[in-house]
Amino acid sequence: MNAKAYTSATQRSRSQAHDDEQPLRIALLGYRSAPHSGGQGIYVKYLSRSLAKLGHQVTVISGPPYPELDDSVSLVQLPSLDLYEHGLRSVTPCQLLNRLNLIEWFSKLTGGFAEPWLFGERFSRWYVDREGSFDVIHDNQTLAYGILKVEEGRTPLVTTIHHPITRDYAVALAAEPKWYLRLLIHRWHGFLRMQKRVAKRLSAVVTVSQASAIDIAADFAVKPEAISVMPLGVDIDVFRPLSGVQREPFRLMTTASADAPLKGLPVLLKAMARLRPQFPGLMLTLIGKPKTDGETRRLINSLGLDEAIDYRHGISTEEMVACYAKATVAVVPSLYEGFGLPAIEAMACGVPLVSTNGGALPEVVGEAGQVVAAGDEQALASAIAGLLSSSEERERLAAAGRDRAINEYCWDRCAERMVAYYREVIALC
Repeated sequence: MNAKAYTSATQRSRSQAHDDEQPLRIALLGYRSAPHSGGQGIYVKYLSRSLAKLGHQVTVISGPPYPELDDSVSLVQLPSLDLYEHGLRSVTPCQLLNRLNLIEWFSKLTGGFAEPWLFGERFSRWYVDREGSFDVIHDNQTLAYGILKVEEGRTPLVTTIHHPITRDYAVALAAEPKWYLRLLIHRWHGFLRMQKRVAKRLSAVVTVSQASAIDIAADFAVKPEAISVMPLGVDIDVFRPLSGVQREPFRLMTTASADAPLKGLPVLLKAMARLRPQFPGLMLTLIGKPKTDGETRRLINSLGLDEAIDYRHGISTEEMVACYAKATVAVVPSLYEGFGLPAIEAMACGVPLVSTNGGALPEVVGEAGQVVAAGDEQALASAIAGLLSSSEERERLAAAGRDRAINEYCWDRCAERMVAYYREVIALC
């Protein structure tokens, strides 16, 4: 794998120095971009802010749920039915007279996920009379046919692939024994056929880790020389230690989509059950909301852990930082991560971290956390117990994590690397 890691501006002739000083007109696309709907929304929010701080003209083009952006960033909304928020019954017959709305409604009705394809089609229609309005178009993992059309025009296209969703797909299938639910998993991931076809035709792909670069080349057949690695960032002024908040002894914290097998929450729950006899006061702050009748909730009940878990859902960033400040240990139990923003956020908050080695997590955590084998509940329990029993080790990892977040994962530095990459791609067109 020879994916490029950008640490400085690309080497080009001095005659282009003046061009390198000109502000860029950047379109940043996201088919759903709310910061609380996943890592992609966080990426859009903070990358757009940092690019604008550097003096560039940034326009975010998004489907719902829409992003939270700084005033310096423009937003173009491409409305959809947003059925995952409003449900199938929210649609009126008149809305279904629109072809794209009808496809969106029928796809949701039959268990599909058509949002990436639909956003691509809506963007393609919006863009028809706007060719040349931007110096570069940056797609945030939509990988849709409609956006691929940009590659055929005059404006350079950059695409971020955080990690190939094929990894989520494989883990979800492996974790589901019921044949009819496996069929639904197949149906929901049908968009992967499109993403694979689009990805291998792209000439400028950005990803967030070397682990993701390897997986993208393998699963999406993207040429390694087309992939550049640029890590994500964290807002170190927001995610920070809070001196006025008392840490609660024996409190763990994790951020996990509770019913997504890839996030490894069942492994953490089983580790907690092992630890409770040794640490009877052990509590878990879970940033996530298990389904009432889901597998995660049944596991929690069977392990007798319901009273030991503090469920937090839909909280603000400030509330999340306060939760980190109260935690003794943060845990990232994921089976796979293309990057692992919760690990960086915990380190930035100065919370001692236990992480698995799933995907890119060892790259991200480095020596600033305890790293154990993904899926190994005994190893996870042992690492947590070691930290709960050693205040010296907790203090060491807390300081190391904060330093690593500041030095390696500042969003402003990420934006500088991205601008250098944009200019290289523009120069090649």
